[in-house]
Amino acid sequence: MHPSKALLAKKEIKKYLNVGFISPIDYSKWMANILPITEPTREIIICIDFKDINNACPKDDFPLPNIDMIVDSIIGHDTLYFMYGFLGYNQIILNPIDQHKTTFTITYDNFYWKVMPFGSKNTRANYQ
Repeated sequence: MHPSKALLAKKEIKKYLNVGFISPIDYSKWMANILPITEPTREIIICIDFKDINNACPKDDFPLPNIDMIVDSIIGHDTLYFMYGFLGYNQIILNPIDQHKTTFTITYDNFYWKVMPFGSKNTRANYQ
């Protein structure tokens, strides 16, 4: 990884550690690499390659609902509530038994997710 990207990635990882989304781990049978993507704003997004675990997991086929039906079903109600979805996946806590399966490596350490990470196969179905 380019040193400038490594510094930005380390800063992003520190943010995840501070809020408790990830924890360090010494060893795991499952290990994924990170793919740092630089945004036009010069910020970095940490993407994780979950190919191996996605291949090992069966797909949870839970289709998204028909939006037209949802909108039609709210007729007659006084209140409409929209969920805050910006950090939606990070509000779902992973089962402690499965957390080690989300291990990823960065130049200086290994970490695992304690909350639902982006990029795993069944994230959308679980979030829904």
